Amino acid sequence: MRKLFLLLSLGVFLFSCKEAKKETKPSPYQALADQYAEFPLTTDLSQLTDNEKKMIPILIEVADIMENIFWQNAYGDKSALMAQFAQDSAALKYLSINYGPWDRLNDNKPFIDGVGAKPLGANFYPADMTKEEFDALDDPRKTDWYSVIRRDAVGKLIVLSFHEAYPEEVAKASKLLEEAAALAEDPGLKNYLALRAKALLDDDYLASDLAWMDMQNNTLDFVVGPIETYEDQLYGYKASHSGQILVKDKEWSKRLSEYAQYLPKLQENLPVPAKYKKEKANANPDMNAYDVIYYAGDCNAGSKNIAINLPNDPRVHAAKGSRKLQLKNSMQAKFEKMVVPISKLLITPDQQKHISFDAFFENVMFHEVAHGLGIKYTLNGKQDVRSALQNYYTSIEEGKADILGLFCVTKLAEWGVLENKDLMDNYVTFIAGIFRSVRFGAASAHGKANMMQFAHFMESGAISKDETTGYYTVDFEKMKKDIEVIAGEYITIEGDGDIQKATKLVAEKGIVPPTLQKDLDRIAGANIPKDIFFKQGTKVLGL
Repeated sequence: MRKLFLLLSLGVFLFSCKEAKKETKPSPYQALADQYAEFPLTTDLSQLTDNEKKMIPILIEVADIMENIFWQNAYGDKSALMAQFAQDSAALKYLSINYGPWDRLNDNKPFIDGVGAKPLGANFYPADMTKEEFDALDDPRKTDWYSVIRRDAVGKLIVLSFHEAYPEEVAKASKLLEEAAALAEDPGLKNYLALRAKALLDDDYLASDLAWMDMQNNTLDFVVGPIETYEDQLYGYKASHSGQILVKDKEWSKRLSEYAQYLPKLQENLPVPAKYKKEKANANPDMNAYDVIYYAGDCNAGSKNIAINLPNDPRVHAAKGSRKLQLKNSMQAKFEKMVVPISKLLITPDQQKHISFDAFFENVMFHEVAHGLGIKYTLNGKQDVRSALQNYYTSIEEGKADILGLFCVTKLAEWGVLENKDLMDNYVTFIAGIFRSVRFGAASAHGKANMMQFAHFMESGAISKDETTGYYTVDFEKMKKDIEVIAGEYITIEGDGDIQKATKLVAEKGIVPPTLQKDLDRIAGANIPKDIFFKQGTKVLGL
């Protein structure tokens, strides 16, 4: 009996060892998940009132609804996908980061076996829809930002506004926004939340966008609803759902407010013929810094945004301009975890002294400012630039904003507005930032824009590479000159609504050449994170 007991015990022990070995087997997705560095989203909540603190859990609930809708925008049935990997935490993490089985920082290539290519139109259109079908669809709403295309019972294309496509979700989100509005003490925030609640129910966002522009004194802010059109790479028409909760950094915001008055002068001095700068730039006072305390939906997909320039509606731009929000805590995380280590690897040691957070902050800030400069409607006046350039718009517009951002910094330094400014800090930090953004891949409008700039700067000699050391060097005068040349090219493409030139530019320069690929391989080999993901929520905030 004792012998039998020992044999049984040994069997249980061996079985347990096998199970333990099975449980500790590394996930094939672990290396992918490790490309993202964790960062906690916190801020000093003592500056918020009791009511504002009560609002945060409500706003988080609304943001989570936007998260669920964005999964439907980007992929479809999240639960069925996740159920396949219920025991693999690394796979679940990477699927969550990418909102589907396609790697957003690797040209949207599938990272799950057996998954086909990502539809260019994500889940905004039927996967089997042809462009001929879309062109033949007789419904003016088909190009509306706030709609999806579906097939009816007999397979015919139909248009559904978002409130028709996601009725339960938007109804719940609208009710919660009304609850938050009731708690809001700032009149501007109260009005915006109430109007946004209504907009979710009818997809008319103009009034709430204008109300968001009018907010000036609120400490708590909430960017919510269908916002950006990056996800739609078929036409660039459809907006994706997003939710982002912000707390104003009042000290840093004071440093930014003085620059707003120079926007009209910057518009007048753009390096293009007069007809391309006839539109007026508003001297918008809202250039502020914020800490983000929650990301959900589109803003949380793949590479995280570190600044906001909204609204996107050209009617709002014409009436009131746009707000430029700098996301300081996320920006600091990316600078420390990516820009600094990349610069040590690729920037010539003599110029590494020019890598600074202030320059990084200014480059990002004036990138957002530059979205409000140039042209919103084509010169012939028949359509807005976004519609004219279709799916190429985002790459051209992000490239324009990058270059005009440097143009703005250069001009303000020349005018003495930015005192004691060493422009080399901005130029060298910008080049280091290119290597960070190019890693986002061609599926990212920001990544593609940075590929285009890299090609421009290499061709002009603004940057050069020592093949022996692998270091890059910035030529100040050539870069300063090239900034105006590139800015002029992008603005004229937008003003002319020239989709042929946009297509050619993106196809020829929006790629990773072999020399750049070697650099990206070196960065990957150094285990520098590609981006960040967030530890967030009420517990992290201490609520």
